[in-house]
Amino acid sequence: MIPESAPFNEEQRAWLNGFFAGLTGMQSGSSPESVAQTLGIGGATAVAEPEPEEEDFAWHDSSLPILDRMELAEGKPKERKLMAAMAQLDCGSCGYLCQTYGEAIARGEETNLTLCSPGGKETKQMIKKILADNASDEGSAENGNGSAAGVSRNGHANGTAAGRNGKAAQWSRNNPFTAKLLESRELNEEGSAKDTRHVVIDLSGSGLTYDVGDALGVFPTNCPDLATRLVDAMAADPNVSVTTPSGETKSLLQALCEDYCLKDPSDELIELLIDRISDKSAQETLRKMLDVGVPDGFDVLDVFEVAKGATVAGTEVIETLDPLNPRLYSIASSMKRVGDQVHLTVGKVIYEREGRVRKGVASTMLADRIAEGETVRVFVQPNHAGFTVPADPETPMIMTGPGTGIAPFVAFLQERAETKAPGKNWLFFGDQHEAYDFLYREELEEYQSAGILTRLDTAFSRDSDRKIYVQDRMRENAAELWQWLQSGASFYVCGDASRMAKDVDRALHQVVASEGGMSEEAAAAYVKELSASGRYHRDVY
Repeated sequence: MIPESAPFNEEQRAWLNGFFAGLTGMQSGSSPESVAQTLGIGGATAVAEPEPEEEDFAWHDSSLPILDRMELAEGKPKERKLMAAMAQLDCGSCGYLCQTYGEAIARGEETNLTLCSPGGKETKQMIKKILADNASDEGSAENGNGSAAGVSRNGHANGTAAGRNGKAAQWSRNNPFTAKLLESRELNEEGSAKDTRHVVIDLSGSGLTYDVGDALGVFPTNCPDLATRLVDAMAADPNVSVTTPSGETKSLLQALCEDYCLKDPSDELIELLIDRISDKSAQETLRKMLDVGVPDGFDVLDVFEVAKGATVAGTEVIETLDPLNPRLYSIASSMKRVGDQVHLTVGKVIYEREGRVRKGVASTMLADRIAEGETVRVFVQPNHAGFTVPADPETPMIMTGPGTGIAPFVAFLQERAETKAPGKNWLFFGDQHEAYDFLYREELEEYQSAGILTRLDTAFSRDSDRKIYVQDRMRENAAELWQWLQSGASFYVCGDASRMAKDVDRALHQVVASEGGMSEEAAAAYVKELSASGRYHRDVY
């Protein structure tokens, strides 16, 4: 309805389209042309199209290995192959669903190929292969990394968030709000091997709103020490001017701190370095990385240390680097409780590898590199798959969230407390040690005392010789868990996709089979129906 020529950005156009469609009663026969004429913006030519038939995406199963998914998508159009390359979690961490991310890449609207964080390197590499194969088949004008001419490398729209936030529609992934950090407080007790933070950010003045179950996008910055060491490794001038993916002009050092991913070396960087060194052994090492992949934990500086003596310009290097993507954190608060604040639960990532300390870019920024009162750029990412409290306040909830996966369930409990929802609530929480790692213990025990948290089952894996996890507690309480499901409870999981979520899903199938007296096939059908009916939700990463 709003034409491309109108003086609005993509987010504003998305919101206005929805607003005016409702305002002018499109369902009663108003044409796009008449609406455009009413608005005085002219040029709209869109016509309503019939709803397409629903497709059966056989590969849309997160348990399938990527090669199996690609086999199922063989012979399908490019956008479907791209969809099959995604992690199939519909987690929203990319700002899309798996289907819509693939479609956006296929159309050339999204040129950042690194947004599927659960899929990681294998997804990124498969996307590049699909695009390269398609370019070869069609004589496409796309370049080697899938970028289309004339499109920003990291351009991305988030019309959903823009539309819902109304007056705050200008704040999005493309235009984050600069918010103030109010608190970064340690949750673990002294003696813990972990450093988990309760982070409080002030949204005052933004107009941004969020629902429980949403995520907060945080734009991180790289550790200045890492960026400086990288500049030294390439023997470059840190003050040379470069153009960032967003079109800004900055010094090389500033751009490396603020705009580029220094974690995962790209194939383009490795190929560049191979051509710029004469050491045969180093060349062979780099070629092996191209063939079998970069070792886990290897970053851009590691590659430069392999290619010592390479003669490259800083401007050449940044052309091979991926953009520094925002990190999404499950929101750990309800606005009904905290007002214009947003709370997060952030696990600080820091470890040593080959004599060098490695740091999680966003987690260490929030824990160490910005002080209370300083600013961070953020946006709200709405949940895509109904991951929120049930619409019926009487519906029971079963929540499984070990470690930082507890974050959205703190928000769920706050929401139910503030709305006085009568539905029962059951939380499975786990971590390493009860004495050190029982996150939000006081708050959870208060909810228990108040009758808001009906059951709390914990699993601390390092407190005994036998490691106990949340899925073990589920099996131990199988009979009651089955009763809750039979009474209409919704089941939620938040946390690690590669291990925990799969283990919990397996335990859920086992509980259904054993307590429901079902075969494996019947139990799988039951769990599938839970998901289809909106009673089984996963926020995994």
